[in-house]
Amino acid sequence: MDSGVLIPLFPLRILPLPGELVPLHIFEPRYKQLLQDVEERDVRFGIYFDHPINNERLGSFMRLESVIKRYPKGELDVIVKCEDVFVLKEQKGTYPGKLYPGGKVHFKNLNLEKFPHQELFDAFTIFQFKRGITYKNNAFTIYQIANELSLDFPERYKLMTLSSEKQEQFLKTKVSYQTVLMEHEEKSRDIYHLN
Repeated sequence: MDSGVLIPLFPLRILPLPGELVPLHIFEPRYKQLLQDVEERDVRFGIYFDHPINNERLGSFMRLESVIKRYPKGELDVIVKCEDVFVLKEQKGTYPGKLYPGGKVHFKNLNLEKFPHQELFDAFTIFQFKRGITYKNNAFTIYQIANELSLDFPERYKLMTLSSEKQEQFLKTKVSYQTVLMEHEEKSRDIYHLN
C-alpha cells in the first residue's frame, strides 16, 4: 500500500485554491527555515488547512512565486501559488532534520487546465462583464473562475471535496447568485438616484 509522499507542512487556517496567489508574512524561526529551503532548493510545501471543518484533511500544495520584502531580523513577505490539493495521511511534528513540520500526503493531481462547459462559461462571462471586466482571451479554467468568486472557507472546502462535474454545478450556482446580487445592487442605486 502506498504510504504517501513526505512534504514540508505549514499549518494555517486558509485553503488556497489551485492557481491562487497567496501573500504570506513569515516570522517564526521554523517557517523562516522552511522558506530558506524553498528558496535555495526549489522545494514545494503544503499549507495544511488547519480548521475544524477539515474532516477530509485537505491542504494546498504550494510553490514560491516571489519574495516581496526581506526584513533585518530575517522575516519575509512572500507570494506563493497553489499547484495542487492534497489529502494529509500522516502528520509529523517535524520534517526530518528540520524545525518545521512535515506530513505524508496523497496528491489529488487536479487538472488545472480544465475548462468549463458552455453554461458555466456563459454565466461567468456575464458576471465578469457586470463587474466591468472583459477578456481578450476568453479561455479560463474552472479554478480561475473559483478564484474570482471570493469563496469563504466552507465554500472553498466544499468545492475541493466535490467531483469535477459537481464542482461546475457548484460554481454555476455561486456565479448566478453573485450576478443576481449585483443586479439588485444596481437597481437600488438607480432607485436612490431617482429620488
